[in-house]
Amino acid sequence: MAAVCWLIHCLLFTSSSAHNDFFTSIGQMTDLLFTEKDLVTSLKDYIRAEENKLEQIKKWADKLDVLSAAATQDPEGFLGHPVNAFKLMKRLNTEWGELESLVLTDMSDVFISNLTIQRQHFPNDDDQTGAAKALMRLQDTYQLDTNIISTGELPGSSLAASHQSALTVDDCYDLGKVAYSEADYYHTELWMVQALKQLDEGEMSSTVDAITILDYLSYSVYQQGELERALQFTRRLLELDPTHQRANGNLKYFEYQLAKQKKVEGKEEGEEAEGRGQKGETRGRPDDYLPERKKYEELCRGEGIRMTPRRQSRLFCRYYNNNRHPRYVIGPVKEEDEWDRPRIVRYHDIVSDKEMEKVKELAKPRLRRATVHDPQTGKLTTAHYRVSKSAWLGAYEHPVVDKINQRIEDITGLDVTTAEDLQVANYGVGGQYEPHFDFGRKDEPDAFEELGTGNRIATWLLYVRDSGVLGTLYPSGKGDYQDQTPPVQF
Repeated sequence: MAAVCWLIHCLLFTSSSAHNDFFTSIGQMTDLLFTEKDLVTSLKDYIRAEENKLEQIKKWADKLDVLSAAATQDPEGFLGHPVNAFKLMKRLNTEWGELESLVLTDMSDVFISNLTIQRQHFPNDDDQTGAAKALMRLQDTYQLDTNIISTGELPGSSLAASHQSALTVDDCYDLGKVAYSEADYYHTELWMVQALKQLDEGEMSSTVDAITILDYLSYSVYQQGELERALQFTRRLLELDPTHQRANGNLKYFEYQLAKQKKVEGKEEGEEAEGRGQKGETRGRPDDYLPERKKYEELCRGEGIRMTPRRQSRLFCRYYNNNRHPRYVIGPVKEEDEWDRPRIVRYHDIVSDKEMEKVKELAKPRLRRATVHDPQTGKLTTAHYRVSKSAWLGAYEHPVVDKINQRIEDITGLDVTTAEDLQVANYGVGGQYEPHFDFGRKDEPDAFEELGTGNRIATWLLYVRDSGVLGTLYPSGKGDYQDQTPPVQF
């Protein structure tokens, strides 16, 4: 019997990140949000403790200020009173020592201790870089303008969320630096231009200035073949800092290269467009290794291939009981034709919210960076084209997992004894799995030899969303599944 494989996506594409082998899932980032909330509470407690301490010191100082002002007007008369003499001795011998102890008391101990404990769970530089790259991946996939991202006004987001999600000059600059470190001059330009725009509009920054941004901009557009713009940015930089050594050197170089380019264009009359081709030859997103990228991103945007009305008319919704299966005769499942070639069907409300919460609870502590099968080595390895975290759950681990397995078998008629374990995947922010084959192709005859179950023939996906859980079945390889009940609209 061939193997059946399915994935449960606990959280689909929402709005962590991937860098080398690291990826932060939404579940773990939720924990970070609450960690930060606890730290803010601890910080406020520290502030209140400091304020109380300062208030005590201030009251003591105010009291002594009044007392010493009166005492110094008539020192002999003041000290002639024995009580005043006693209290002066007491203050200097005891109370000033107590005040010293109060001043020296470190009210930050509790906060620092809490911060030290929580810091071990904090993201590191790689995580921040991964989050930046994920944001740029979303930008490309959904063709978002940098200003839209910077203002937080993403499609589908609420006004309240947008107001709290704006990027500062420093944020835009940091995104540009991440792209620059990857030699991605296209995104470097986009985000440095946005940072400069916000500076020009009057936004203040404590860490970066226009000179630094213009320095990055001139080089990034030069690397994309835009000599004239590189020269413009360099001249603007020198207006702000005429002594900038690198900019002065670049100015001479860019002017020389531009004059040389124009000279060549003048000689090649009739080929001016080609001569100027240098300007756009390397401009734009970096060269892509994935030929399906365009269609893949169109599908993410809800665009792409459309069925003809005739094909569409052959797709139906129906109540399905899998040949009057005992479990579904009275309560059949809702089945919807999603696509005809290859056959893809969708089942609605397959897993309850309670069951899915249990699956996520079991999987969350075990989420690890997802791996793929390397056809060259035959081993599992991480890959930049699969950015998610996943965990595997066996039927023996919990009754809920066993029930889900049995439900899939009852609905599909496939024997799950040869199926792989339930895989729970969390894609976090900007996570993705680029176009791929679930089954082993002809040049991978031993792809699943270790499993001892043969090649994969079908993939079952459970999508978790706010309105319920959807199950989708599609063939991993060759094969088809025929309708067994007449179509009914619902």
